[in-house]
Amino acid sequence: MQFSTILTSIALTGVLSLAAPQLAQAQVQAGDAVASDETILAMNQAFKKGNVQRLSELLPQARGHVLEPWAAYWALRARLDTASPAEIQQFLNRYAGTYQEDRLRNDWLLLLGKRQAWGTFMAEYPSFRMNDDRSVQCYALLTDARSSDRDVAQKVEALWLAQRDADEGCAAAAAQQLQARKLQPHTVWLRARLGLENNNQRIATQAVSLLDAEWADTVSAIYSNPEHYLEGKLLALRLRTKELVTLAMVRLAVKDPAAAAIEIDKLRWKAQLSQEERSWVWGVIGKRSAMRLSDEALGYFLHGQDRYMTDDQLAWKVRAALRAGNWAQVATATAAMSEQERQDAAWVYWRARALQKLAKAEPDRVEARRLLQSIASVRGFYEQLALEELGQRISAPARPEPLTQDEKNAARLDPGLNRALYAIQIGLRSEGVREWNYSANLHQRGGMNDRELLAAADLACQHEVWDRCINTSERTKEVMDFSQRFPMPHRDAVLQRTAQIGLDPAYVYGLIRQESRFIMDARSGVGASGLMQVMPATASWTAKKIGLVSFKPQQITDRDTNIVIGTAYLKLVLDDFAGSMPMAAAAYNAGPGRPRSWRGQAGAPVLEAAIWAENVPFTETRDYVKKVLSNTTNYAALISGQPQSLKSRLGVVGPRALGAALVSNDLP
Repeated sequence: MQFSTILTSIALTGVLSLAAPQLAQAQVQAGDAVASDETILAMNQAFKKGNVQRLSELLPQARGHVLEPWAAYWALRARLDTASPAEIQQFLNRYAGTYQEDRLRNDWLLLLGKRQAWGTFMAEYPSFRMNDDRSVQCYALLTDARSSDRDVAQKVEALWLAQRDADEGCAAAAAQQLQARKLQPHTVWLRARLGLENNNQRIATQAVSLLDAEWADTVSAIYSNPEHYLEGKLLALRLRTKELVTLAMVRLAVKDPAAAAIEIDKLRWKAQLSQEERSWVWGVIGKRSAMRLSDEALGYFLHGQDRYMTDDQLAWKVRAALRAGNWAQVATATAAMSEQERQDAAWVYWRARALQKLAKAEPDRVEARRLLQSIASVRGFYEQLALEELGQRISAPARPEPLTQDEKNAARLDPGLNRALYAIQIGLRSEGVREWNYSANLHQRGGMNDRELLAAADLACQHEVWDRCINTSERTKEVMDFSQRFPMPHRDAVLQRTAQIGLDPAYVYGLIRQESRFIMDARSGVGASGLMQVMPATASWTAKKIGLVSFKPQQITDRDTNIVIGTAYLKLVLDDFAGSMPMAAAAYNAGPGRPRSWRGQAGAPVLEAAIWAENVPFTETRDYVKKVLSNTTNYAALISGQPQSLKSRLGVVGPRALGAALVSNDLP
């Protein structure tokens, strides 16, 4: 779409014309607007390619454009390594208060830390508003330790262990604290274990090299062939050897949990490894077995002690215990979690259920009820289940007080929100989303308050930027506006189509909301497209199945075609799983073969669907199933105006009934 049309539409609503002075400059002639937008888009491409010269050539043409801060950011960021401090400071001053200013400050602080330019770092760090980069936070702790007597070891340890990849900032802070003997070597080995447990060799080698650079080669060898390393070790008396053996056990457990269980149970390791080391290994063995839905998983966990296991391992122990119907272990595992993890709605809910099952006296029942009451709401999957456990149904909450004109104007005049909308409208969705999120959540300490969030969400809704509408409204704490959180774009098309094929429109809306957030041109990393995120091969197969003979692959981004094919495929999947919404949702996300396997073969137990969903091995699919069903229940409350039940939509999941035929053997 030519942006001149969009610009005119926005300008007519006053979004840009009443905004900050630099945004008002965007009110140019339609022809100039198109040319200027093309300059911005060309600069974005040049930035992605690292073309510094092209960025410098185009930057003068971007002056005065509403997205000039982005253009200037790309031009400077591409050559930040060689830019002078004066140039950087000039940028920070010129674009003060913008996302781009703070984004560049983030980049600069990382560079300053890498260069060990601590004086400049300390001068600039207090101005860093986002402060959400762990590497920068670690560099800041490092400077604190250099310039004061503050004990930062505990904070460094927490940040470092939480990093999901190897980074320079936290590694440098950890090295400093190790040298000062304030961080213990055991923390290094914990970091290495986490790396191997999560298939990240670089984390492990970087960590161990802080103790001795030569040990990194041994860790690499362990990663490649843990069996070979263990075969050559009869004694593990020195601390280093014990830890390396533990790393080898962890790596073996990831590759082959059953083999690791045999190895760790050998007499020499029982005698030479500590309870902490063996418990961690058993935690990995149990976790990996649980991820394979093995009946042996819970037994493996029971060989170790909960107090030495990580929250992630304990979460998988809870899942294994739920599958086994062992409520006592659900209770003990949730009790052993960290305070922060215990607050997660999933573990609050399952702990409450365990206490209900195990209750021998009234205090146990009172505590279970207290836990359920602490999370019960319509906000999410477990919150809704808690409501139903308390005897209540799921209804749409009353709408908050209408926004005042002043509240709407404040959002309409917010420079960051406007730049974000503009960027999204011309195709720079990633940049627009980042600036929107910053403006709503990070620009001011604590982010926008509830009323400001509702006004910002309303602005996004008015411009049909549904993902920002939903995500922004979801951040409110005290009030909820379901019309924002659960919008129903394309209502006539969806209701008409679902009526034709006998599909619950709430289920379709619940799925679309999770798949694409109603972004028409959404495209996933694996090639799924459109509102219902249909894969090309799946679209072609479904089109043939329903007799859509004129279908062409490029049509999948067309709204009506996408809805027709997406709903048809969903109905075929739902029928194949005998109407089970949880399994159909899992199949839509991960393919039908996987949930067929996850339901178990003949003789496998029939589970509450909530237990089955919690045990889905893929994190993305597990989260997807729960959110689609939660969304569906809320949409049903909105569409029908009547209280709803999530539990009735979940049902139970077990092996396919004997003699039941697959509806579509060739479902892709």
